Amino acid sequence: MAEGCIFCRIVAGEIPAVRVAESERALAFRDLHPQAPVHVLVIPRRHVASLAEATDGEELGAVLLLAQEVARREGIAESGYRVVTNTGADGGQTVHHLHLHVLGGRALQWPPG
Repeated sequence: MAEGCIFCRIVAGEIPAVRVAESERALAFRDLHPQAPVHVLVIPRRHVASLAEATDGEELGAVLLLAQEVARREGIAESGYRVVTNTGADGGQTVHHLHLHVLGGRALQWPPG
């Protein structure tokens, strides 16, 4: 756990979150400020600051597979969904723990930002 990391504290159970799914290596929970009818964050349980710092392919695979499971559980797998990760300041990353946004439940526009 990284000191002061809000997502590490969610993994540890110190901060409550509405958990949607979990696996041995990843956790999925609802975003507090949803940008779509379905907006779930999927994170590795181990602290990884960003995609730029990720080195474990199995861990990344586990995070992506949990994102896929979230889409199925939330009923958006058939209609479509978006998986986004923000990396670094210019990428819009505000929490420095790797996380994927699973967004869906409505038609999403492009470009996103």
